[in-house]
Formats: sequence, C-alpha cells, structure tokens
Amino acid sequence: MRVISRPAAGDMIRRLLLAWLLTGAIQYTCLPAPERVLSGFSALTGQSFPLLLVGTAASFALLTLAGLRWRTAHWERAALPLCFGWQLVLGLCASWSVPLLCAGLVVLALLLVYAAYGARTDAESLTAAPVCTGRRAGLVIAAAAAAVFLAAVLALTVFRVLSYAAPTYDFGIFSQMFHSMRTTGLPVTTCERDRVLSHFAVHVSPIYYLFLPFYALFPSPVTLEVLQALLLASAVIPLWRIARRHGLSGVTAGLLCALLLLWPAYAGGTSYDVHENKFLTPLLLWLFDFLDRRCVWGVALFSVLTCMVKEDAPVYVAVIALWVILRALTRTGAERRWGLLTGGAMLVGAVGYFLGVTAWLAADGDGVMSYRYSNFLYDGSDSLFTVIKAVLLSPVRTLRECFEGEKIAFFFLTMGPLLFLPLCTRRYERLVLLIPFLLVNLMSDYTYQHSIFFQYTYGSAACLFYLTAVNLAELPRVWNRPALAATAALLAGVCFCGNILPLSENYVNRYFDYRAVWQETDAVLDRIPGDASVTATTFLVVPLSRRAVLYDLRYCSQEHLLSTDYVVVETTDSGSLKPYAVDGEDGLEGLTALLRAAGYAQLPDTGSRLQLWKRP
Repeated sequence: MRVISRPAAGDMIRRLLLAWLLTGAIQYTCLPAPERVLSGFSALTGQSFPLLLVGTAASFALLTLAGLRWRTAHWERAALPLCFGWQLVLGLCASWSVPLLCAGLVVLALLLVYAAYGARTDAESLTAAPVCTGRRAGLVIAAAAAAVFLAAVLALTVFRVLSYAAPTYDFGIFSQMFHSMRTTGLPVTTCERDRVLSHFAVHVSPIYYLFLPFYALFPSPVTLEVLQALLLASAVIPLWRIARRHGLSGVTAGLLCALLLLWPAYAGGTSYDVHENKFLTPLLLWLFDFLDRRCVWGVALFSVLTCMVKEDAPVYVAVIALWVILRALTRTGAERRWGLLTGGAMLVGAVGYFLGVTAWLAADGDGVMSYRYSNFLYDGSDSLFTVIKAVLLSPVRTLRECFEGEKIAFFFLTMGPLLFLPLCTRRYERLVLLIPFLLVNLMSDYTYQHSIFFQYTYGSAACLFYLTAVNLAELPRVWNRPALAATAALLAGVCFCGNILPLSENYVNRYFDYRAVWQETDAVLDRIPGDASVTATTFLVVPLSRRAVLYDLRYCSQEHLLSTDYVVVETTDSGSLKPYAVDGEDGLEGLTALLRAAGYAQLPDTGSRLQLWKRP
C-alpha cells in the first residue's frame, strides 16, 4: 500500500472538525430520549466535556493515521454533513422547531458544497481596480448616501437631546463622563452607579479620549452626537478601499458604501445615543484594509485601537487573527509566514489583553457581564468558559438558541439586505468571521443584543461587510456585481425608510411641536448654578450633566438625594417617581413630603411640568 505524504494544514483542520462532530454525535445519541430536549440544559448536563475532548483527540488520531495510509479526504468531507445531519435529526425529533430546521439546512448546504467541491485555496487577488472603472460615479453614490445618513442620524440624535428625550442610561452617564474628562482628565461619573465612580470600572473604554479634544472646544451633549455621526459615516472610506482593492468597480464600491450607510442596524444603532461600540465598525474595517495591504504598522495600530474600545473588543481582533492564521495555513512561502506571524501576534495580544482587563474588572471593577449568556451557563457558574463548553457540547442546541423568537426577524433585517453574501464562499476560513455575529448578536438571550436599534451590531457589521465585499468580488462573471450591489442597497434603503426615517421624523416633530415647553425647561434649568450638586429625573440628567455631582432620582439613595443642593423634578416622569410612591400615594406626593420634611423649599415660577427644590 502506497504511503501518502504528510497531511496539509487543511487536512488537519478538516479531521479535527470531523472528530469533534463525530464524538459529539455519539455522545448525543447515547443520551436517553428525554434528555435530548434542546429547550433546557438537559442536552448539556447529560454529556461530558472531558469525554468530548478525549473522544475528539482519539478520533483525530485515528483519522490522521488512516489518512497517512489511504486517500481519505473525499470520505472525510462526505462524513461532515452526515455527522452534523444526524445530530440535527435527533435534535429536531426531541425539540421540533421550524427555524432550527431552516438554519440546520443552511449549515448542511454549506457542508454539502464543501463535500462535493472542497475549498478554494488559491491566492486572493488584491490589486486595486483601474481608476477609470466608474470611480467618479461611485464617489457620487457614496457621498449622496453619506448625506442621507448624516441627515437622518443627526435629526434622530440631536433632536432627541434637544427635546429632552435622552435618558440617564446611557447618555446621561457619558455626558457627565465627558464633562469630568474635560475638567479633571478622568472618566468619573456619579449618576452611573449612584456614587463617585470611574466609568472604566464598568466598561474599559479609553477610546473615548479621541473625542475629548473636540468636546473640550464645544462642551455640549450635542457635540458628542455630531462626532458619533461623523465617525460612523467615515467607515465608508476603508470599505471603499477594500472593495476597490479586491477588484470591484467604482460603481459597485459606491453601492457597497451606500449599503453600509442605509443598512438598518447601522443608523438604527444610534437610537440610544452615544456608545463606545460605534468605534468598532470604522476601526475594524481599517484593520481589514491594512491586513489586505500587509501593512504591519497599520495592523498593529488598529488592533490596539480596537482593544481600547471596550473590554470585549479584543474578541473581534482575536477572531480576525484566527481567520488570518487559517488563511495563511492554506498558502505557501512568504505569504504563509507573514500570515502566521501577524495573525499569531494579533491573537496573543488580543487574548492577553482580554484576560488582563477582564481579570481587573472582576477584581477592582463591576465584573464581566456574563449574565447575558445565561442560556448557556448550564453548570451554575458565571464563567464565559462555560459558554464555550456549551457550544462545543451541542452545536445543534447552539443553532436553536441563535434562531428563536425575535432573533429571526433580526437575522433577516441584517442578513437580508446583504443578500446573504457573507455565506457565499468556498474559502471556508472566511466563515470564522461570522463568529461575532453569532456570538454577540444571536447567541445571547439579552434582548438588546439582537435589536437593530441598539449598539451591539457594530463589531459584527464590520465583519459582515468585509465578507460581503470580498465574496461579491469573487462571484463568477455570470453574476452582475453592480446589479447585485444595487439590489442590496435598494433593500437596505427600503428598510432604512421603514425603520429609521420615522424615528428621525418623530424627534424632529417632537422638538418643534413642543418648542415652547423645551424653552421653558431650559429657563428653569438655567437657574441652577453650574457648581451646584443636583438630583434630577431621568430625562433632565443629560442637560444638567456638566457638573461634578449629579444623581438620577430613580436610582439614587435617599442619602444622596437629600445631600444635593437642588432637586429638579419632571412631574410627568412617572418612572422616576415610582420609587417614592408609598401606601398608595402618588410618587410625586411621596417625594414632595420627603423633600419638605428635609427642609427643601420649592422655588416658584417653574410652570406646571417642573418642580425645582433648593436645600436650605
């Protein structure tokens, strides 16, 4: 029998994946039928993670030995959909779910294509497209989309602030934090956790200091909203460069930029004002651009900047590093060495920073928010390692958790306008870039992480749009790329008009319809000295945020409430007043009695909507 040469990296990865699926299928099959139910934790607690590791290692060794003697690649590829398909059938029999069936069929389709055709391992074309191929028209399209995006987002966010609709959580926190950064250099707040606290004890986000010079010149909450809109619009610059470098025409590149700006989760994520996650899309797209150019200093710079966004941001760098390493393993020569060294350095740096910053948060901060993955914490722990164990033990259960309830609508609102292009590739190492979308947006049972109106889509957006651009560039010539990009941009535009423009219009109308009310409110708040300590109801915290001591009435202790110089109350804010309702009284009555008993005097001429109290 002829001995086959040493296996390539692709063979080893395929065998490891098959060994894991095979071992998992055997363990899952051996469970009693009632324990295979996917809705609870029985499918996880009934299996052994050590046994999964041992079984995977043993199966991998056997497959490798077999591959050294026989040509087994075709059979190994064919076994992958069989092993996954068997787990899927058992899971559907135990917990029938149409979304799980559909998601499982998509995964099976990807595995079947791989079984039939294998993976592409040829080098990618990374030469810039000729300048003459629609550059001017593409720039016009991108500029027009940027104008529409900025108009809609600024109308939404700026008029939200001007019409007193931005609450303490989270914009009041950031507004006070920037005032503190401007005056003391430190990101200190009092309204975030009802005490003097560095915001970095909750989320480690030194990236915010990039905004500080502009805020120092124009110290206003509106400044932060404008900076955020400009930051998000700037992401089209690296996306344009990526599209052109991969050979797409100027028109197609411009349409991809329009697609990003009109993508409903991109503008929609600004609905709750400023957040650090908004830095992720432009930073990660620049990181992809420098990786395509093999520019070491650019890769290093944007890897570091990304890690500075938040304590979980290194996860994105680590995933991209893993993709770089896997891609390098399919290459040879200098390209292989560059990819392994660069990806390895990125991975080590990102993992090291993540472990260090999360350990610091656990010891000296408010801890890591692992509760957002309570649907995977099956062993009673709060460790994120448990989430990894749960995914490895039951990929079918993980798939079910990703596609249930409101997550289905979110999936189609995000992937639909992209025409599902992130999935359309035979360079299977690229599918690693889907991990942030699955991990951050679909796996969690924290409802805000799978909503287009919150800030949790910006990291995965960068990966999805990079995949969209490069996969579109590699489609066979039979596909009309500009037509596909135009269709995608049109779908995104429809979603944008249906989901984002009504929000912008609502806040603009709110401001102008009640302009006299907001002017009256401004006049009352201007009566409070700038150096006075204040307790305020939630929608008055943002306009009062330029002060050292500020508490939210709903969440502060009675001690802090009665320690402030002024208390300002929006009488119609029942949510803020609710904690002061006792013995069936109205919350306003309870608060009034408390303030009077403490000696506070109510100042006159504040209108019927506001009450302003001053400590003697």
